[in-house]
Amino acid sequence: MNPSLPTPALRGGFSPRRKRPSIWLLIPVLVLVGLSLLPLVYVATKAWQAGWAEAVHLLWRPYVFGLLRNTLALMIGVTVACGVIGLSLAWLLERSNLPGRRIWGVILCLPFAVPAFVSSFTWVSLSANFEGLAGAILVMTLSKYPLVFLPVAATLRNLDPSLEESARTLGLNRWGVFFRITLPLLWPSLLAGALLIALHMLVEFGALSIIGLQTFTTAIYQQFELEFSNANAAMLSAVLLVMCLTLLWLELRVRGKGRHVRIGQGAARHAEQVQLGKWAPLGQLYCLALAVIGSGIPLGMLGYWLAVGSSAAFPVAEIAEALLSSLALSLGGAALCLVLAVPVGLLVVRYKGQLAIWAERLPYLLHALPGLVIALTLVYFALHYVPALYQTSALLLIAYALLFLPLAQAPIRTALNKAAPQLEEAARTLGASSLSAFCRVTLPIIFPALGAAFALVFLDAMKELTATLLLSPTGLNTLATAVWAHTSNVEFAAAAPYAALLILVSGLPVYLLTTRMYLSR
Repeated sequence: MNPSLPTPALRGGFSPRRKRPSIWLLIPVLVLVGLSLLPLVYVATKAWQAGWAEAVHLLWRPYVFGLLRNTLALMIGVTVACGVIGLSLAWLLERSNLPGRRIWGVILCLPFAVPAFVSSFTWVSLSANFEGLAGAILVMTLSKYPLVFLPVAATLRNLDPSLEESARTLGLNRWGVFFRITLPLLWPSLLAGALLIALHMLVEFGALSIIGLQTFTTAIYQQFELEFSNANAAMLSAVLLVMCLTLLWLELRVRGKGRHVRIGQGAARHAEQVQLGKWAPLGQLYCLALAVIGSGIPLGMLGYWLAVGSSAAFPVAEIAEALLSSLALSLGGAALCLVLAVPVGLLVVRYKGQLAIWAERLPYLLHALPGLVIALTLVYFALHYVPALYQTSALLLIAYALLFLPLAQAPIRTALNKAAPQLEEAARTLGASSLSAFCRVTLPIIFPALGAAFALVFLDAMKELTATLLLSPTGLNTLATAVWAHTSNVEFAAAAPYAALLILVSGLPVYLLTTRMYLSR
């Protein structure tokens, strides 16, 4: 050990003198903060217009308590189930000698490519028994567990095995090493995925409407679309914001202030695999069951509607137009998310401060608002202040950025935490500017995380429904809106071609991501 090395560097921390962030870093962060405040101001204003008497009358009634019960039960049930499935799968495929684990890694991520509202109509068309809370927990768990599985598996793969080996030499058994060494190192990835899933459950609309489960989001949609009551809907949205604030506070307390940073890339080898022995068939059965119920049944039912639906039609021109619109909007939304998420991540990791806290947490607050609320806020803002933006694709891209930024923030923040800033400082001492040092030193290190973030945002943007319905320019249809239009009219067979194409396109980044993780090794 070099005695001249500063103590903070020995601990993996970073305590150089703090400099003010450069202008290229501040501009996108300030733009993000300004845009993120708009929906919050809109909700607060509309709720205030309702008045205290109306607020008490609206919220203090059995109907709202039922919404709260369903929303909390859905959120807790799906988050816990996804955490258990994601963590167990990550360990099974990364730390055991399970035969075929590379192929399983690809197959078990396929449900992530099936939109929840598509999966829900396939399950409901199979049997009405899948309607209600239990069916919603099943469908949403099978759709969302990759949000935990993928980051936890990536973290397990990149852990330095010497940490666990050192613990074993000190007398800890395998379970002791897992709970005292491995699990704390997985905490950031596990909590980030669990937080995203919990927030998803607060704002899910399409799948829950098809399954027939009443939550705050479906009630908000009814207030806006059926009763034309913006104030009442804003009050329900305010409840969702309170629930989101509680989630963020709990996640911050559980995660703590610990950071795991190292200068080098660690040992270039994999950890020792656990020999499953007689438990291997059980592991295979576990993976097979998840594959069948997660993607086999939805894809099978979709194939059925494609094959035998008497009302099926294949308007090639309309399908091609919807496909091109979906691709353009999703790629643009994912690119805009990265442009905003990278500066926010740098500000949070390198500079701290109140601006960094607000810039990081505001998108998570917005993630607890239904896309309908975000869309109505942007419509109000565009009509009153920037009329040229109204009914343009640019406004829809802004909505995508506000809705899906947390999907990009989580992997980028984790990657930046592991990219030692001392390397950038060394480049700057050699004459590089701050921007040049970042592009030449840090960017290559976090590039895999950028790819994962881009893929996650692209996937959700392809499947986004409510904001697209309200903000898309007149005459523009996407695959998701086409599926929704047909399923709303109980035209399952007519919706099948659009749903199949949506799954096919959404499955491409999932396939590339998982094959890069597993089949390339």
